[in-house]
Amino acid sequence: MNFTPGDTQTLLDIMRSRRDVRGKSFLATPLEEEKIELILQAALAAPSVGYSQPWEFILIDDETIKEKIHKNFCCENEKAKEIFAEKEKYRELKLEGIREAPLNIAVLYSPQKKPVLGTTSMQKMGEYSVVCAIENMWLMARSLDIGMGWVSILNEKSVLNTLKAPPQKQLIAYLCLGYVSSFASEPELKTLKWEKEKQRSELLHRNRYNNSSSSKP
Repeated sequence: MNFTPGDTQTLLDIMRSRRDVRGKSFLATPLEEEKIELILQAALAAPSVGYSQPWEFILIDDETIKEKIHKNFCCENEKAKEIFAEKEKYRELKLEGIREAPLNIAVLYSPQKKPVLGTTSMQKMGEYSVVCAIENMWLMARSLDIGMGWVSILNEKSVLNTLKAPPQKQLIAYLCLGYVSSFASEPELKTLKWEKEKQRSELLHRNRYNNSSSSKP
């Protein structure tokens, strides 16, 4: 397939418009099955090391299960509040949308029982492959004007137990999806100045690592 400059710009616009959506923005409107299918197709189109396709997805719309996951979050978030005690803004942040989002998706990594091409030296490549699938989901969701949020303040073992997942599975992401009242013009943590935004000159190097980060590619 050949793509036009317009296609390239649209893809870049979608990437730049992607947001981590929190509970205060989600609407109760159910997601259409055909749009959920598109998001899953995007996930399955992701690259995977050794063509291992090591991902699995649990779609969750059961309110009882969502409530258990939310309690898990609340417990872990209390611990996080102590860690970020010096940052008063932390307690004001809405860091999940588990109960508000119509659909939650747990994304699992399935370790392979046999050697996988490409993982003999870098063993984490399987997990990284699953992250590629998650990014595809995020971009497809945004293109459909569907919000997605990644909840990482969770006890992994507890989530897997709640979802009755086999013990060898790993939780890579717990995602909240749904239509939203609006998408923010920029990431919330950028707006709040949670961290200083890094400049390109700090991040780019050529041929070798440059401690001054002044090398321009």
